[in-house]
Amino acid sequence: MQYQSNQTRAAGLLPAHRALYTDLYELTMAQGYFLSGRKDEPAVFDYFFRRNPFDGGFVVFAGLGDLLSFLEGLSFGQDDIAYLRAQGFRPEFLEYLEGLEFSADVWAAREGEIVFPLAPVLRVEGSIIEAQVVETVILNYLNFQSLVATKAARIRLAAGGRAAIDFGLRRAQGLGGIHASRAAVIGGMDATSNVYAGFQYGLDISGTQAHAWIQSFDDELEAFRQFAEFYPDNCILLVDTYDTLRSGIPNAIRVGKELQANGHQLKGIRLDSGDLAYLSKEARQRLDEAGLGDVRIFASNQLDEHLIRSLIHQGAPIDGFGIGTRLVTGKPSAALDGVYKLSSSDGQPRLKISENIEKISFPGAKKVLRLLDEADQFIGDAIVLEEEQEVDRIYHPHQPEKNTDIRHCRKEPLLHPVMKNGEKQTEGLAPGEINRFVRQRLNQLPDEHKRFEYPHLYKVGISEKLMNLRDEIVEDLKCRF
Repeated sequence: MQYQSNQTRAAGLLPAHRALYTDLYELTMAQGYFLSGRKDEPAVFDYFFRRNPFDGGFVVFAGLGDLLSFLEGLSFGQDDIAYLRAQGFRPEFLEYLEGLEFSADVWAAREGEIVFPLAPVLRVEGSIIEAQVVETVILNYLNFQSLVATKAARIRLAAGGRAAIDFGLRRAQGLGGIHASRAAVIGGMDATSNVYAGFQYGLDISGTQAHAWIQSFDDELEAFRQFAEFYPDNCILLVDTYDTLRSGIPNAIRVGKELQANGHQLKGIRLDSGDLAYLSKEARQRLDEAGLGDVRIFASNQLDEHLIRSLIHQGAPIDGFGIGTRLVTGKPSAALDGVYKLSSSDGQPRLKISENIEKISFPGAKKVLRLLDEADQFIGDAIVLEEEQEVDRIYHPHQPEKNTDIRHCRKEPLLHPVMKNGEKQTEGLAPGEINRFVRQRLNQLPDEHKRFEYPHLYKVGISEKLMNLRDEIVEDLKCRF
């Protein structure tokens, strides 16, 4: 039975005090804006990232549904105000916070979109205080879920049509495991072992047995028989507790044949250690010889996209994979380097300048155009000013001599209104539905960008007007200092 997603709960996973889910300096700056008389000053902030994780060629955008549920109705309660008073915030600012409710406009890419470095994926427009205090949660939700969803998508590319299950809760960073399971299914996992995430998000849940079950019996065969008795139609046996080839597989075959004689079917065996390629081949041969050709072989143990691809290339007859640590922790990248930068305040375009040209941000309210060819394949992205209607050419953000004529391209707007005056404009989809969109968009991404080694660089360019605006502001700032 599938349960409806609980994303309609305004509080999401933080039912109380969620306005305090922020960094102190966000509130310190907010008080500064208030005390300087700028509380109603309009501002625009952009969320984007600078490089792909895993030395890969793309990112799966995830976390938006949870984020919008968090933001809708966001306000400071009496206990929140009392806590901030004890931290030394001023009475007049706290009185203002008591009446503050998030009412900004938000534009974002569709959750599950395939996105690339430098192009804004989300834009917030509102008063400078409300747009500032949500920075931390935006980065926290989008960076983490996008990282895990991207890892899951890479694992799905490696696994092909074989089953792939999220087994990562026990290795996740605390309660982050809940969001990790959601993101894993968005990226392509078929199910999760995480029962709470299954309930919260309507995910399929899956699991087998642990070594402890088998160890708790005096005899491995008896452990298998008891499990089969209780779960005759959903029995997967873990065969490596003692000796995979001399004990585990022979005992699993014996129980499988007993199930068969009683009109049931052993669903599978699981390998969790050793040489998975060799052991799976041995297991397949023995199961087939015993007339158990329908019994599936599952594997786990520190798997990721590279190991799965290697096993498949070795001809390992593995039907499904359980992926844990390296999925939910985003190993080896650990974090997506998303940032949230002010691009306009009080009607004036703003940017961050840096000695490193790659860290100079793009000023003004912007939109992103996805460029597609006649075969509906992605060509690149164009970052342009919001008011621009026709853009014929895009320029490399840091090497303007590299530029491309885009008049022949079909153009799709990447950012869409998802919140208006703090109210959601769309209901979030279930993770499985989002994954269908992920698969569609990955099919539109040329294969050279999906390689695990040295993927082709995806083209992200800026319009001439945006380039000139940035350069003018940079030059003006240099002259001042």
